[in-house]
Amino acid sequence: MKHAYVFPGQGSQFPGMGKEHYENSAFAKKLFEQANEILGFRISDILFTGTDEDLRQTKVTQPAVFLHSVIAYKGIEQNRPDMVAGHSLGEFSALVANGVLNFEDGLQLVSIRALAMQKACELQPSTMAAVLGLDDAKVEEVCARVQEESGEIVVPANYNCPGQLVISGSVKGIELACESMKAAGAKRALVLPVGGAFHSPLMEPARQELKDAIEAMKFQTPVCPVYQNVVARAVIDKDEIKHNLIQQLTGAVRWTQSVQAMIQDGSSRFTEVGPGKVLQGLIGKIDKTVAVDGIS
Repeated sequence: MKHAYVFPGQGSQFPGMGKEHYENSAFAKKLFEQANEILGFRISDILFTGTDEDLRQTKVTQPAVFLHSVIAYKGIEQNRPDMVAGHSLGEFSALVANGVLNFEDGLQLVSIRALAMQKACELQPSTMAAVLGLDDAKVEEVCARVQEESGEIVVPANYNCPGQLVISGSVKGIELACESMKAAGAKRALVLPVGGAFHSPLMEPARQELKDAIEAMKFQTPVCPVYQNVVARAVIDKDEIKHNLIQQLTGAVRWTQSVQAMIQDGSSRFTEVGPGKVLQGLIGKIDKTVAVDGIS
């Protein structure tokens, strides 16, 4: 029986997250203080006393989820995973868990990624939408048709689980695609309250900025495979991991396919490491036969 550790992405944050760790663990407190120094602002204060809105700032959200996930992982580090994966931002936490990145380098990259994505969002109005109740092929077909007919950017962004796919693109492209998805039989096509088109070509300026930072960073040899978002299969080569991590900003998060690949490669137990239970819910919808739990 193989055991996979999976790490959540943006959206799993909540006010007060990590406060209990900070107050009860000297190790957690040390990581929080390191994070405050690396980021150049006291993220601990925002997490412990801030509002939902404070936590939704990309420069806060991404480091916060990463920090919480790594602290949670360090509590179970003695039980080595056989494989790891992370949803979008969570891929950076996964790369700390399998030894490719240390905490400091991982947090630095996450901070650069967050700020670069924020800048890219400000360059062009863009958004995302959740499409429920259509199969992946139909969603892909509708996106391609809307792009071709309108000239607007709209692409599949997050393959979350069967019947739940998030699309990403220009505001106009997403509006047109939502109408077409409903006409094609979607139960819902709902524009999400996000500030940009993540995992789409509109993130290209951010990808270029992150590329320079990733290429300059030293990656270590992993202790177990990471199932990366853009390829949805096991990767152990350091250079390939770098390449896929750079492509992730403009490429789709193939979460459904990644989980299926991990199961095919022998995983019968998944532990979500970090805040929330989003991935536990998605994995349960992808395959009801596997054991799923969480460590927060």
